[in-house]
Amino acid sequence: MEAQRKLVSSWKRQSTPVPSAKNSQPVQLHGSLADRLNGALIGLAVGDALGTTIEFKSPGSFVPVKDMVGGGPFGLKPGQWTDDTSMALCMAESLVDRRCFDPVDQLTRYVKWWKHGYLSSTGKFFDIGGQTRTALSEHQSTGKPFCGPTGENNAGNGSLMRLAPVVMAYANSPLKAIVYAGESSRTTHGTRECVDACRYFGGLLVGTIQGRTKSEILSPGCSPVPGLWQVEPLAKKVASVANGSFLTKQPPAIRGTGYVVDCLEAALWAFASTNSFEAAVLAAVNLGDDADTTGAVCGQIAGAFYGASAVPGEWRKKLAMIEDIEKLGAGLCKMAEE
Repeated sequence: MEAQRKLVSSWKRQSTPVPSAKNSQPVQLHGSLADRLNGALIGLAVGDALGTTIEFKSPGSFVPVKDMVGGGPFGLKPGQWTDDTSMALCMAESLVDRRCFDPVDQLTRYVKWWKHGYLSSTGKFFDIGGQTRTALSEHQSTGKPFCGPTGENNAGNGSLMRLAPVVMAYANSPLKAIVYAGESSRTTHGTRECVDACRYFGGLLVGTIQGRTKSEILSPGCSPVPGLWQVEPLAKKVASVANGSFLTKQPPAIRGTGYVVDCLEAALWAFASTNSFEAAVLAAVNLGDDADTTGAVCGQIAGAFYGASAVPGEWRKKLAMIEDIEKLGAGLCKMAEE
């Protein structure tokens, strides 16, 4: 991790050039690959919108979700989503507008969402995690680019939930995508488990977009940059997930909580144990607890794997601000081709 940070600190924020890894595998973005890219962002929003219905409910205390029906603790309409998608869209817009990874600009947009309801599915602000609130307050006071708390007890899933846009933007440069995935966490979640969960999951998303098989994606230590986790090892509990913990467990050992390692493990379990986008995201959200975020994380990889075209049409029709999501997705695809 330290070597990665030294590498990042040497880049200029205006253009942020990143050296290519010799063994990374660039990909031409066309046809089904574009469908996978868009699937990651649409899948995130769909999983979020499905999960909000049973957000904060304990496993086994609710009738399983089967459709996009809204409700939940915020009384949302069917298709409306929460902070997971709002923050993802803020990041996507920053990447598209700035044409580079600019953490200060990302934080500025997050603050705009927090203070004014910008890019909210209801037009008003609601739902924010404690670590995110702390980081945004710190940014307002200091202007610093990386404000995420770094204490061991601050390992929430608030950066993993919004990850797809940065990976989409740099999908043609696997090393760059993984490095920026980690850096995108540090704006609001600086704990090593959060950063490494984003690095690892970012690598899985790149591999998925490249068209790798499910068995390849879910193989121990998968990375589109061979040997990366030996050079830059993952935090112990994240490494356990990367080595396949989700393949040997079942609920209730699999838990969709707000702890980033639980969330990552649960999302990958849902993806690994099903055979369609619909089944994957429903399995994820029906774990309960932090259901919208488990759904959003699973929706990213399931959407990237099965493609946007695999998202049920009725869900897409209901999804709030679908035109905005698709427009930003197209912008990220274009950025990836540059």
